[in-house]
Amino acid sequence: MGEDEEESSWAKETTPKIIKIICSRNNPSLSQRDLYSLLLVSPSCYRALLSVPNLWETLDLREVNRAGEKLISALSLERYRNVKRINLEFARDVEDEHLVQVKSKAFESLQGLECLNLNGCQKISDKGVDAITSVCPEFRTFSIYWNVRITDLSIKHLVKNCKHITDLNLSGCKNLTDHGLSCIARCKNLVSLNLTWCVRITDVGVVAIAQGCRLLEFLSSFPTCRGSSEIEDEVGEASTSVGEALTRSGKRRRGSGDGLAGEGFDEDLHVGGGGRGD
Repeated sequence: MGEDEEESSWAKETTPKIIKIICSRNNPSLSQRDLYSLLLVSPSCYRALLSVPNLWETLDLREVNRAGEKLISALSLERYRNVKRINLEFARDVEDEHLVQVKSKAFESLQGLECLNLNGCQKISDKGVDAITSVCPEFRTFSIYWNVRITDLSIKHLVKNCKHITDLNLSGCKNLTDHGLSCIARCKNLVSLNLTWCVRITDVGVVAIAQGCRLLEFLSSFPTCRGSSEIEDEVGEASTSVGEALTRSGKRRRGSGDGLAGEGFDEDLHVGGGGRGD
């Protein structure tokens, strides 16, 4: 069988089966590496895969080397013009300048981005957060735990640029203060907030969150300096709807459960009975 005949056979018989298997369940087990490998199987498979937009809504660069360069390169491709989720969790070699370049080179591709994971990206600072949030108006989920470089300024940028945030993970961001929490309190759609190991926040910030975030279902915070009953009363006074549904649990455990080592005391506020961690 000649090369043209073999490709024709692939295009008619094998490629449709591959696409059907992938798309029938939107195959969550298919990794990005597997997807890239399938692109190399045959020209017909390459064309068919590129014709399915939802296969390219996620860009997964977690734990990879030279992630900043790869992010810029990937977002220059037509297939990622409608990317909705970018995962850079513990990716290496991603810095502020990469996010600044993404802002200038991939502005259109990021207009529909809903979820960004920068967990463990230690070289990202306020500058990088400002750059990326300024071109992502549709953010719903933003996670940047275990980062000691960002400050309240990052939160100010996030709240100013992204009006639809529902899920925010700032665990381990030790330079955040109550001022940052007062900015978060403007996020009217916020449902989940993780402030574990944000050691500079106080009860004042927690009360501000209760006053502003009336849809909040889950709040994990660093131990406050006063007793549980006292701050719970203040939260109840700040927001009747939140206070009535609020239960408070404190549990001592080794590690924070989100990539931070050490022994500490974590307090979770579960609002409405349906929050995570019940």
